[in-house]
Amino acid sequence: MTTSLADHLRGLPDQSLAALLQQRPDLVVPVPADVSALAIRAQSRVSVARALDSLDRFTLQVLDAARLTQDASTGASSIDAILAMTTASARPPAATAVRAAVQQLRSRLLLYGPDERLHLIGGIDEISPYPAGLGRPAAELDARAAAVCDDSAKLRRTLLSAPPSARAILDRLAAGPPVGSVPPGALQAPPIGAEDALPPDPTNGGTPTGSPVRWLVDHRLLVSIANGGGSAPGTVELPREVGLLLRRDTGPLGPMPTDPPPVSAAPREPKAVDSAGAGQAMEVVRQAEALLEQLAVEPASVLRSGGLGVRDLRRLARALGLDEPTAALLLEASHAAGLTGELEVHGAATTRPGGEQQVVPSAGYEVWRAGSLAQRWEQLARAWLTMTRQPGLIGQRDDRDRPITVLSPEAERAGAPIARQAALSVLADLEPASAPTPNEVLDLLDWRAPRRSRGREAAHREVLAEAATLGVTGLGALTSYGRLLLGDTTPGEQRGVDDPLGLRGDTEPSTAVRALDGLLPAPVDHFLVQADLTVVVPGPADPTLTAELDVVAEHESAGGASVHRVTPASVRRALDAGYSADDLHGLFTRRSRTPVPQGLTYLVDDTARRHGGLRVGATGAYLRSDDEALLGEVLADRRLEALVLRRLAPTVLVTPCQVNRMLVTLREAGYAPVPEDATGAAVLTRPRSRRAPTRVPAATRILDPLAVPKLPMPRLLGMVEQIRRGEAAARAARRAPAVVRGQEAAGAVHSHTDALAVLQQAVRDKVLVWVGYVDAHGATASRLVRPVSIGAGYLRAEDERTEMLHTFALHRIAAAVLAD
Repeated sequence: MTTSLADHLRGLPDQSLAALLQQRPDLVVPVPADVSALAIRAQSRVSVARALDSLDRFTLQVLDAARLTQDASTGASSIDAILAMTTASARPPAATAVRAAVQQLRSRLLLYGPDERLHLIGGIDEISPYPAGLGRPAAELDARAAAVCDDSAKLRRTLLSAPPSARAILDRLAAGPPVGSVPPGALQAPPIGAEDALPPDPTNGGTPTGSPVRWLVDHRLLVSIANGGGSAPGTVELPREVGLLLRRDTGPLGPMPTDPPPVSAAPREPKAVDSAGAGQAMEVVRQAEALLEQLAVEPASVLRSGGLGVRDLRRLARALGLDEPTAALLLEASHAAGLTGELEVHGAATTRPGGEQQVVPSAGYEVWRAGSLAQRWEQLARAWLTMTRQPGLIGQRDDRDRPITVLSPEAERAGAPIARQAALSVLADLEPASAPTPNEVLDLLDWRAPRRSRGREAAHREVLAEAATLGVTGLGALTSYGRLLLGDTTPGEQRGVDDPLGLRGDTEPSTAVRALDGLLPAPVDHFLVQADLTVVVPGPADPTLTAELDVVAEHESAGGASVHRVTPASVRRALDAGYSADDLHGLFTRRSRTPVPQGLTYLVDDTARRHGGLRVGATGAYLRSDDEALLGEVLADRRLEALVLRRLAPTVLVTPCQVNRMLVTLREAGYAPVPEDATGAAVLTRPRSRRAPTRVPAATRILDPLAVPKLPMPRLLGMVEQIRRGEAAARAARRAPAVVRGQEAAGAVHSHTDALAVLQQAVRDKVLVWVGYVDAHGATASRLVRPVSIGAGYLRAEDERTEMLHTFALHRIAAAVLAD
């Protein structure tokens, strides 16, 4: 007797049903109305596919064994039949492993029923039509092929007589999948007399054979089937019996390893792995900061089709000394972290209507710079882990043969976070500091989740390369802080709208940040000034020192120890930002661990002496100075003819040009003017960098795609109770589908007027009645009540089970039947 899936679910205890929902949480989103709805959802294509995707290769092979051993009459298999098929392989697995796999399939409701009558849920054949890569039985394909396959001796003789080219095709199809497309005309017989022109086949007695596919079809070893539902034969399928015969050496299911493939390389030293990863993490933060600073100096224009142009990527890569893939990865990760944004620019040089979009650092970049090195790295690494972008596609061409550029929509891939998490989870599940090769990682992925990993090999290789670039891995192994990053999602979940980057002082650092902080060298707050005016920072500079050096010195080189140089232009920039000569002397004295060279003191004093000797105001603009000789020099300077200067007084020159243009022109000519306000006070401000509005990165929870979110058991039991209540209501509705009056037979359907008559009788007789009604959400329900009164358009009735009084709108009552 066949038991339906709904009946099987109804017979499960609440704990077992809750355990099932814990294995397949998609079944309760939303909570089904009753058990029948749960059974329908459990057999849906999407839900079954999710359940299959979480299975390893061995468990899938056991499921294929159950599919191949189904009885034709009952449609069920048995544990004994599954054991018989799995032990037919060359290296059979242990029976305990097979039984454990069957139990796992039961826990996911892919198999149900007792050991002697195991049923498969619907939907599996639709998702995976070829169990174990074997074709359909010959009887389902072609009667003539079935006649050949039914005679095992004839089938063996025909197989042995196949030409080598035909046998190669059979072996390829026997490995799976069992179908293949053939070119047009390959299945057609040659014209009469054309066989004489074909070369003889020595393996076939010297008889010409023509196309090997045609030979196989003629001898019923392949069956031609319709291609895509059309009438023209373009697809061939290998019958199951032929595939099983070809697999006689390896078994019907092929090799069945019960454990994942081993990693050949010995684990590395954990300290060496962490040191290498931390060094790369420090380098990638420096590269990202340099990249964003370069964008601040020269923004990149957004193409009309979206993304940045190839020239802008090359320019940025060349300026930073990086290859283009690394620059593209940093741009994508920085954008995903909210460190860049688009700013609309208007001007005469803009050719687009409405202005041009440019990519510049966002306001969040300033917050990011103020964080520690480990915090900045975590922000980049977490954004990379969760972004739905695939940087490895950049530089390739899309379906329309157009190049895929940085930040373009064509690089969007919804499955990118799953691919990253899957590849890194393989490293996380190995012994710490294990460094498998990329091929070994792919083999492990193919065993752990073959349905997810096949076809994504290129994406998984890109993940491993990007993880090494970002410092998530070191020496090919997952770092200790990288392992914490994969499992630590608390900071990202607690991060509020007012602190999107998680760098505010009152935010608790994550475990990954604390682990990386312990590996990085402590930030230094000093530097060493050399006699040639170079400034060496012997380690990573703290944010305050970095901000000061950005003003007073030019950056020359980076690394473990960065090098800067003090120049007249950098001193003038510091004076323009509001520093005085005494402030600069105090800064170098306070920060330098070496004596300040006399040349640096002279440079600061000499530049400060000249700084502010000229004053700029608005007329168009005016230029004043107490040094009349200096004004005479400016007036005679031919490089300033474009300003059209004229002497207004011995100490004042005026120009029709605006103040900003006058300042730029004077500075380009080598002078050092400063602006002043209406009171004559110098206006000393640091030039403001353009910033895009802060863009909050999308909050994406990092999940292992091979695992399922574990809902708490009390919550699951509450869902089970809700499903049971819905099942009871549905059963009651089925038991009282119509209105019954007087002595009429149960099951007769009546109108709303008849239902009111039954209710009035129940009020008079004070008896129980089933009331079927439509609730406020449009759902049908029924309740066993004792009517109290009817009036003003409402029925008032008492539920004896809960001792509560209910009110029903009469227009919502669809049926009523006496409980007796």
